[in-house]
Amino acid sequence: MIDLYTWATPNGQKIAIMLEEIGAPYTVIPVNIITGDQLKPEFLKLNPNNKIPVIVDRDAVGGKPITVFESGAILLYLAEKSGRLLPKDLAGRFAVLEWLFFQVGGLGPMLGQAHYFRKYAAEQVPHAINRYTNEANRLYRVLNGQLGRGAYLAGDYSIADIACFPWVRSHEMQGQDLNDFPNVRRWFEAIGKRPAVQKGMAVLADKAQNRPLAKEEKAVLWGDRQRLQR
Repeated sequence: MIDLYTWATPNGQKIAIMLEEIGAPYTVIPVNIITGDQLKPEFLKLNPNNKIPVIVDRDAVGGKPITVFESGAILLYLAEKSGRLLPKDLAGRFAVLEWLFFQVGGLGPMLGQAHYFRKYAAEQVPHAINRYTNEANRLYRVLNGQLGRGAYLAGDYSIADIACFPWVRSHEMQGQDLNDFPNVRRWFEAIGKRPAVQKGMAVLADKAQNRPLAKEEKAVLWGDRQRLQR
């Protein structure tokens, strides 16, 4: 059994999708990042960086539970353990890893900044909005070009596609129109029809944040609370 500490965010959703794809039994432990669960001592023992998701694999090889944080590392761990969604040949493996790292190092952080400055920032900063909206557009064009070469990002469906999908789901928040990226739209619609993806996206979907955040909630997510509560 795997304990999944998560919330309804793209990084959390990709792990729920992966667990559903490989058929691994798991228990969802909600970590309400709006109220500050991620800053509590018991969670910081699992991830000192106070971010979701985290997994605790209680059926790890060797019998001792293994804790893994960082969504990219979790995807790799689950792929290695299950033997699925990551090619075993060297060339195929690194083709997938390139696009996984593209997501964790670029797509996620840049689209996250677009979310923040377009929707959540206390003041509208035109330079920041333009900077991250334009960078989001560039990254979508990169995806669109790659997806013009094949059905998925790196050969067969893989952890690279799982990593990117939940972030693309929020394209409107990033100021992007999928009609401008037909290959991304085709890929996005195909992945969205997968039963495991639908089940993974449903995890904690009722907790998704669809209202303006209060000042204290913003302090929990981005402000002083992260520095003071240790």
